[in-house]
Amino acid sequence: MHPSFTGLSTASGDKQALALHPCRMFPRQPDARIAVMPHNLCLNRQCLGLVTRIECVIRPLAGGNGLWTLLCAAGLADGQPTAIKVQGPFHGPAMAESVLQAIADNLVGQGYRESDDPSIWQLHMQAELRRVNANQGRFLSGWE
Repeated sequence: MHPSFTGLSTASGDKQALALHPCRMFPRQPDARIAVMPHNLCLNRQCLGLVTRIECVIRPLAGGNGLWTLLCAAGLADGQPTAIKVQGPFHGPAMAESVLQAIADNLVGQGYRESDDPSIWQLHMQAELRRVNANQGRFLSGWE
């Protein structure tokens, strides 16, 4: 398992830098300095000369009803995302964070590694979130 998922220190011993990086997962059992898991994740995997990228983000749904969603975009790192998936709604960010943690654990097991690169598909996921919010009445009936 990747060091930043378990809270182990890096080779340089910079545990805090791992835990506080915006695209890194927080340790499973955070210490007092760490309040919550970040609401975004960037992972890459290289295979046969191609780099596959997955970006995930947790966002609140419109309406102030306490519902949150998890959006994940996937594709080749040097192109546009080929798929955007939405999971949820979740009652509160903690539920969405636990699903994101499970997804991250699974992807690391498949050879993906955390990326230090900034998010490149934020606009694509924001557009998908707008579509979800526009259709919220149809998709979320019975969830509240």
